[in-house]
Parts: sequence; C-alpha cells; structure tokens
Amino acid sequence: MSRGNQRDVDRARNLKKSQASKKKQAGDPTKRLEAQAEIMRAKQRAADERKAAEANGGSKGKK
Repeated sequence: MSRGNQRDVDRARNLKKSQASKKKQAGDPTKRLEAQAEIMRAKQRAADERKAAEANGGSKGKK
C-alpha cells in the first residue's frame, strides 16, 4: 500500500516546525555575551559571599 502524499505533507510540516523553533537571537552577540558574563559574575560573587559567611558564622543560611 502507498501512503499517498502523506509522507510529503509530514516532511513539509516537520520542516516548518523546525524552522519555527530555530529563531535567531536578537541583538549584538558581543553585548549579549557580555550581559550573560555579568550575570554569571554576580552569581559567583553571591556564592563566594555565602561561602565566606558560612565559614565565619556557621550555617545559618540555605544549603
């Protein structure tokens, strides 16, 4: 038995779906990377401060 044009229709549908999911990120890549790096630096500072507080005063915060 043949599937008719179902295979072609499915391929077209999957192609359309995959193109919709591959949206390009907006903005300048260098600015975006710098912003992400700043976020990571802030997270690292917070983690370092938390570790220092635990080392000095015990474990009062979250684990």
